Amino acid sequence: QAWENLKQRKLRTSLTTLSVVIGITAIIALASLGEGFRFDVKRRLEQGFELDVLIVFPGSFLAGFRQSFTSNDIETIGAVQNVTLATGLMTVPTAEVHKSDVKLGAFTIGAVNFTEMQEMLPQRFHLQPEGHFPELGDNKSIILGYRVSILNNTKIADVGDNVTLILTDVRGVPIHSEVFNVTGILEKGGTSGITNFDYWAFIPITTAAQIPGIGENYQIILAKVSETKYSEQVSKEIESKFKQYSITVFVPSSFLRQVDNILNIIQLFLMAIASISLLVAGVGIMNIMTVAVMERTREIGILKAIGAKSRTVLGMFLAEAMLIGIMGGLIGTFLGYGLSYGLANVLTNFIQPSRQNTGVP
Repeated sequence: QAWENLKQRKLRTSLTTLSVVIGITAIIALASLGEGFRFDVKRRLEQGFELDVLIVFPGSFLAGFRQSFTSNDIETIGAVQNVTLATGLMTVPTAEVHKSDVKLGAFTIGAVNFTEMQEMLPQRFHLQPEGHFPELGDNKSIILGYRVSILNNTKIADVGDNVTLILTDVRGVPIHSEVFNVTGILEKGGTSGITNFDYWAFIPITTAAQIPGIGENYQIILAKVSETKYSEQVSKEIESKFKQYSITVFVPSSFLRQVDNILNIIQLFLMAIASISLLVAGVGIMNIMTVAVMERTREIGILKAIGAKSRTVLGMFLAEAMLIGIMGGLIGTFLGYGLSYGLANVLTNFIQPSRQNTGVP
């Protein structure tokens, strides 16, 4: 009976159902896209940072940045409970890498203990098959990041080539140079974070310490914890070993959790916006049912005259409203999933070509 009543008012029923369909579609589409966005951001952050590696910087935003760490600071951090390894990373300022007359794209020159870095970041610090890390005592070797060896889509530096490390002063005038042999090239990283070494070049830390003006000064200390769950506890203990505000400890797992909380709030905000359309649809059903009751007073009177109870009449109108809601909900559910899937494919196809055009595949 409810279906027959709705069929007598096809246009009105269709428009009311459409409002429900739009509301359900909007909620499902925005919720799906929001969850997909949250998942993708988390995945990229997890790729960009090892969650069991803490990154210690000298100084802080409140007290300013101190110049560097010393080997004693590394030993202090390494002695903290649940820290399995601590290693320093030294950066060589105002340095360039050249092959013949061609300047390679090394944005940062780092000096590290290669054995410790392999243990610290086994997935990031990984060489292409033809290369090898410098052996102990091999102080004239250099490791290039993936992008450093490539210029204009052409590989210009390879394993076995000689390159020149040139240090300059603040005016760009060369003050020191050394020749290194390329013993390896890192695999492509391509992720965000401190562990993306595509544009880095690395030399032995013993060599950097002997370069005039460099010395044994570490700009970053990496600390590997035994388990990720100890990260925040270890961070607090490391900070307690130094003067207040003299260091900054970056905890990737804590950062990831904060980002996840922010993304959850954004997703709730999107769903709240979409819920407005569903609220409008509900008001529309109420309005249409009110109009239907006013138009069908004669029919209601006849039903009451032949003995129909008030709850029977009420049930008839509620059945019509429920039928509209069910139809709109089912159609909106399928459309919502279809729309979110289609938008996801469109956005993926839009983003991927942009990435391919910005770098070497």
